[in-house]
Amino acid sequence: MATVLVTEFMDGSALAFLKNRLHVDYVPDLFQRNAELMQRVKEADALIVRNRTQVTADIFAQAKNLKAVGRLGVGLDNIDLKAAAKAHVEVLPATGANAIAVAEYVMSAVLHLRRPMTTGFQAMVGGDWPREQFIGGEISGKTIGLLGFGQIAQIVAARATAFGMRIAYFDPYLPEMTDQSDAVRLSSLEELLVISDCVSIHVPLNDETYRLIDSERLAQMKTGAILINTSRGGIVDEKALIHHIKTGHIGGAALDVFEDEPLDQLKGARFGGIEQLVLTPHIAGVTHESNHRVSQVTAENVLRALGYE
Repeated sequence: MATVLVTEFMDGSALAFLKNRLHVDYVPDLFQRNAELMQRVKEADALIVRNRTQVTADIFAQAKNLKAVGRLGVGLDNIDLKAAAKAHVEVLPATGANAIAVAEYVMSAVLHLRRPMTTGFQAMVGGDWPREQFIGGEISGKTIGLLGFGQIAQIVAARATAFGMRIAYFDPYLPEMTDQSDAVRLSSLEELLVISDCVSIHVPLNDETYRLIDSERLAQMKTGAILINTSRGGIVDEKALIHHIKTGHIGGAALDVFEDEPLDQLKGARFGGIEQLVLTPHIAGVTHESNHRVSQVTAENVLRALGYE
């Protein structure tokens, strides 16, 4: 019977689905112990990870029986794809399974940053009535600029359209599309930044996109515009973003991903005292519903790769 090693949390029903067909070694905190991971992976025919397990060339060299790596999500920057190809190991992302969750997070962030409803709680329970302080603004008629226009960004576009927003996007790698007639395709990132009231990032992290949104590009954004990053940390220069928010040029930001994850106390402290920030621990794509979908898709992908269809 084939063995699957699971190194991070996975939906219980998907685990049961796997256990009915093969042996499952489920150690959801194994990503924290590399020496133990290297030992356990020796017997694995497949590996299932999220984003915190670093699947390095050393792991592929150690795992002689490995045929597949199932990714509970879509980002692959924690997996050495060249080493996987050299070892003839199939890498299987759960494409599309968390797209709705990410899109809803983006829209929630846009709405909150334009009209924060929770910040008045303490004043209200204290007997104040701070109406003018919490009026906020509307998103209808505003432009959301999507950096990258893959599946998640297209779902964001559909939801933003329902709120009356204008849609613009920049994606030099996407073929011409005919089914997004309400979305305006722009020819440069600079043009996108200049016209957008909100910029949402939907590109992978690689050499080309590392710190793509730096101080110079933040300065090109509209005064008062907001930035949302649910893609990968490292695409945004966090120090530069903090500076532009503090000066008032950037109206706010929602960051679900960070260049160094998880944030420790020192790295987290630099975001302190900035009210126009939403910070979350890389959970934009993780809801109860999406966790079930992602886990089930990953389980089915791995079973298929191992010949258990």
